[in-house]
Amino acid sequence: MHPEFTSACVVGLGYIGLPTAALVASRGLRVIGVDLDPNIVETISNGGIHIAEADLDGLVQKVVSSGRLVARTEPQPADVFLIAVPTPLSGNKKPVLEHVFAAAHSIAPHLAKGTLVIIESTCPVGTTEDVRDLLSTLRSDLRFPGKGNGAAPDVNVAYCPERVLPGRILIELLQNDRCIGGLTPSCAEKARRFYELFIRGTCIETNARTAELVKLTENAYRDTNIAFANELSLVCDHLDIDVWELIEIANRHPRVAILAPGPGVGGHCIAVDPWFIVDSAPGQTHMISMAREVNDGKADYVIQRARALIDAHPDKAIACLGLAFKANVDDLRESPALKIAHRLGETYGERVGVVEPFVSELPDELLRFGVQHIGLADALMEDRTLIVLVDHDHFRRVDPAQWTKAAVYDTRGVWRL
Repeated sequence: MHPEFTSACVVGLGYIGLPTAALVASRGLRVIGVDLDPNIVETISNGGIHIAEADLDGLVQKVVSSGRLVARTEPQPADVFLIAVPTPLSGNKKPVLEHVFAAAHSIAPHLAKGTLVIIESTCPVGTTEDVRDLLSTLRSDLRFPGKGNGAAPDVNVAYCPERVLPGRILIELLQNDRCIGGLTPSCAEKARRFYELFIRGTCIETNARTAELVKLTENAYRDTNIAFANELSLVCDHLDIDVWELIEIANRHPRVAILAPGPGVGGHCIAVDPWFIVDSAPGQTHMISMAREVNDGKADYVIQRARALIDAHPDKAIACLGLAFKANVDDLRESPALKIAHRLGETYGERVGVVEPFVSELPDELLRFGVQHIGLADALMEDRTLIVLVDHDHFRRVDPAQWTKAAVYDTRGVWRL
C-alpha cells in the first residue's frame, strides 16, 4: 500500500480508462472504475472486457477477482480522480467537452482535502482551467489551485494525456514517457508521484496548458506526415508511378522517412485532435488544416477509384478487406475503411461483402444495405473485386496465387508483387 495514494476513481472505462484502471489496481491501489453504460459495468464486474486489447483480459480478470478493481455507474470517494472520457468533434469540427464537464460534476461531491484530480481526455488548451473553475463553483468549501489567496490548495488539479497505440496499450502505458501538466508546480509534482506508482517511463513536469498542447501536437505531427504520403500517392496515380516503389527508394536517403499512404486517417486521436488546435488558433494553423483536408479527402478519392474498378467488372461480387482504422485492432472509430464500405454499400448493396477478422458483427449502418460479413477464404474463393482497406496481418499472409486472378484495388500496398 502507498501511504499517499490508497485509492483511485477512474471515470470512463474505454480504450484508455479500463487499461489504466486495471494497471493501477495491479499496483495495490483500490480502484473504482466508473462508466455510464450498465452493460460495460456488468461485463467488467464479471471479470470480462468489452474491447479487444492484448493481455487486457487476463489483467482485468485478476484485479477484479482480487477485489482491487470494482466497476460502478457512479463515482465513489478516492484519493485520486482520473477523467478518461471521450472528447469527440461536432459536425462543424468543434471539440465537444460535455463528457469532461459531466465527469467533473459527478466527482465534485466526493472531493476532499488532499484529493488529486487528473484529466487524461484529449482537450483543447485551457480545458483543465475550465474544469478547475467548474469544480471550484461546485465545491466552494474547498480551495483550488489559482483560485484563492495564495494559500496551498485543498485539491490539486493536473492534466496528463495518454500516448498509447491500440494493440499495445498495456505495454505503452508502462513504458512510455508521460507529460504531466499541473495548474501549479505542486500539482504537477503530486500527479507525477501518482504516475510513478505504475509506469516505468520518465514523467516530465510542465504546466497544464503546455501539456494539453503537447498531446494535440503529437497527433497533428503524425497527421501532417501521413497527409504528405497520401498526397504523394495522388501524384503517383496521376503520373502512373508506383507509390510504394517510390517511397521505398526515397526512404533510402538517410534523412528521409516517408510514411505509408492509405485510404485516409482514422482513430479517435489523429483524425480528431488536429481540429482542436485549429479551433483554438484558426489564423495560425494553415498547414494543420490542409493536412486534415488531404487525409479526409483521401477516402473520397478511394471511393471514386473503387467505383471505377467495380463498374468495370459488373458481374463480380465485391469484397472490402478491413473495417478497422488500423491494422490488427477492432477499433472502428473514425475509420476511413468503414466510411468507404458504407458508401459502397449504399451504391452496390448485397453485392458487397466485408472481411473484418477483428469484429464479430458488422455495424448496423452496413447491415441495413444488405452488406455481408464474410470470411477471407470466401472472399478469395469467389470471383470478386477486392478492395484492400486495412493491412491486417491476416491479409498480408495470403498467398499471391489466391488473388492474382481477381480485380484488386490495394490502398495499403499489402499485395505488391
